[in-house]
Amino acid sequence: MIIAMGALIQAVLSEKFICPVRDVLWGHIYFTPELAALVDSVPFKRLHRILQLGPVYHVYPGATHTRASHSMGVYHLGRRLLQNLAERGMDGSVSPALISREGAMSFLCACLLHDLGHFPYTHSLKDLSLRSHESLTGAIILAEPVKSLVGNCGADPALTAAIIDRELSGGSGNTELFFYRKLLSGCFDPDKLDYLNRDARYCGVPYGVQDVDFILSRLIPCPERGIDIDSRLIPNVEAILFAKYLMYRTVYWHRQVRAATSMIKKALLEGLESKVIAGEELYGLDDQGLFALLGKKTGSMLAEAVWQGNFYAVAAEIPFIEADHAGLRDINRRSRYEEQLAEEFRRAGVPLGRGDLIIDVPEPVSFETGLFVVDEQCGFAESSSAFKTEILNSFVNTLYTIRIFVNSDFCEKIETMPGLSDILKGDKLWLRS
Repeated sequence: MIIAMGALIQAVLSEKFICPVRDVLWGHIYFTPELAALVDSVPFKRLHRILQLGPVYHVYPGATHTRASHSMGVYHLGRRLLQNLAERGMDGSVSPALISREGAMSFLCACLLHDLGHFPYTHSLKDLSLRSHESLTGAIILAEPVKSLVGNCGADPALTAAIIDRELSGGSGNTELFFYRKLLSGCFDPDKLDYLNRDARYCGVPYGVQDVDFILSRLIPCPERGIDIDSRLIPNVEAILFAKYLMYRTVYWHRQVRAATSMIKKALLEGLESKVIAGEELYGLDDQGLFALLGKKTGSMLAEAVWQGNFYAVAAEIPFIEADHAGLRDINRRSRYEEQLAEEFRRAGVPLGRGDLIIDVPEPVSFETGLFVVDEQCGFAESSSAFKTEILNSFVNTLYTIRIFVNSDFCEKIETMPGLSDILKGDKLWLRS
């Protein structure tokens, strides 16, 4: 059954959303009994044992919120997004998108379950040769018990999985798939609106706070692009882009956070390369399970140090230059460069052992601006915004910093080395691509 977007109010929004959960950020979040059963399922409960920001609580002690609370927040904003788009689509100024009740419920389930296959310890595993967490999420949704629970919600499990995992083609809701994917991934998607606000609240920083009520009230539904904006939302786009930049610079990529992340990544890479850990063993773990696996299988001192909060120190920070440092993006090749650099230090009298030095290169990050400004009849990049492409590129360039982390036992000796600058010169072999 396909219905005009305006009829959402009588269809999806008339569902019995009678099961409340109290959330620190959004107040009461309401579920139908069927959606509440999803929240109570074993696969979803794992998300309560995964910290949203991994090691960030070592720097910002309040950052102990979980993937579960974030997922419920994304669902809540997804529901509000549908409500507002339905109302905006009824005013006659735009062509209403055609959606189905089943499709709308599939979108709400996708919002709630989008991190179901997420790895533990934030993005420490992102660079490794593993299945993407979106792929793992899709597989969990298409398997029992989640498949039946999603079906009980009035949603299509195949469409729900395909909204999250773009490698899937979807089920009965193929005509709506592109629309829902655009809603779940973009500049004003419910995922970003929740995590920026939630992370800022729990970290106690002001940078991520967004005017969610105004943003949702001004979005315009578009079947082809998902959502459009008018020029009154340009300042809000600028705010969310700058907030994301500040959160990365001060929270997500704080030097201690990068140290912890790189140490876990190094321990996992060594375990995978030596084959004492199989990639499949890392799927479905929570934070504690990850550390237990590393301790049992590898006896890694790196993982134990991170667990105790003893992070490597920064020996040097170097701006990332694509022409010079492209080879460092490959985590497998990076190990060779680490050993070459460690050998330079050993020749200079610092007896670094295996694993005592780590080169950290942040993962790629993007600043999404793919919005169409209807009253200016152009894309955001060509609009009256002050945030032109070169400014956004400067955000990325500023954020990308190569850090050399070393075991703290050697930090003082390295800092006082007279030849440190020579070792870190850009013409050294380890910096070449």
